[in-house]
Amino acid sequence: MLKKYLIIILIFSALLTGCEKEKKLVTDSTYMLGTYLQLSVWTSDEAKGKEMIEASFKRIQEIEGKMSVNIENSEISTVNNNAGLKPVEVSSDTAFVLNRAVYYAALTKGAYDPTIGTLVKLWGIGTDRENVPTQKEIKSALEHVNYNAVRFQEGNKVVLAEEGMLIDLGGIAKGFAADEVTRILRESGIEHAMINLGGNVYALGNKTDGTNWKVGIQDPFEPTGTHMGIVEIADKTVVSSGNYERYFMKDDIRYHHILDPKTGYPANNGVISTTIITDSSIDADALSTGAYVLGLEKGLELIEKIDGTECIIITEDKGVYLSSGMKGKLRIVNDSFYLAN
Repeated sequence: MLKKYLIIILIFSALLTGCEKEKKLVTDSTYMLGTYLQLSVWTSDEAKGKEMIEASFKRIQEIEGKMSVNIENSEISTVNNNAGLKPVEVSSDTAFVLNRAVYYAALTKGAYDPTIGTLVKLWGIGTDRENVPTQKEIKSALEHVNYNAVRFQEGNKVVLAEEGMLIDLGGIAKGFAADEVTRILRESGIEHAMINLGGNVYALGNKTDGTNWKVGIQDPFEPTGTHMGIVEIADKTVVSSGNYERYFMKDDIRYHHILDPKTGYPANNGVISTTIITDSSIDADALSTGAYVLGLEKGLELIEKIDGTECIIITEDKGVYLSSGMKGKLRIVNDSFYLAN
């Protein structure tokens, strides 16, 4: 009798599986956070998929409205406008991102620093004001770079202790947005999604056939979308920083947007690309910048100390260096690159 019931249960389960609606791709794209965003979900309910993508874009817009230095009345702009004057009460979102930013500034010993805004503004990379500042201008701007001067007070109040300081969350807010989109989709019951916020990638779940997602690692010497290697992931984020993202040329010298908070100049240490693979995109965002500025040896050393976090570092000679947990997990598809460790 027991066998009979088991057979009935198995047949019933098989019928349910067979009746399950096929999951189809629902995708949309837009431009926010200074980059192109694309969200792709696989669902049997197309209307729900569209609704969740719309909710995700709305959430990203909300985050941008709070944290963009390019929006005059954003919370970050208000904090900057009151530097050295008075505390500003911000939302729990902005307080959280600022706390994580300061945490990673300390962890990277200032290689990543959210108070780099004065330098970013001075260089103007990616704007119509890009130029090579004088050493005197850089020295003056460096006086306003100090993550220890970001003070937190009760009630989500933030104050910049020194006048002239500017916070720029460009190196971390996009990661927070990716994590928030992941949360929205996961809480709505979406099990398969690919979130791409201008290179900040989060693979939610796995593919509908049960296999891992294949994510390309940008070839730093070629146009966007050209890959030097491929990694397979599920429920992970992949975030890259490189000198190919935003830059300008002057006198045959490439001046890129990843500024070293200690020198005031674009980081120049032989590294041209860092990729972080971990669970949280906000963490990966800050770490990709921090590891890039730290350089090969110190960058690898930092990542090795962080549980559940891996990295791929590419150097100017096309050497590819992997953290210990990435060994054997990167498939190089361009033979001009070589594994160096």
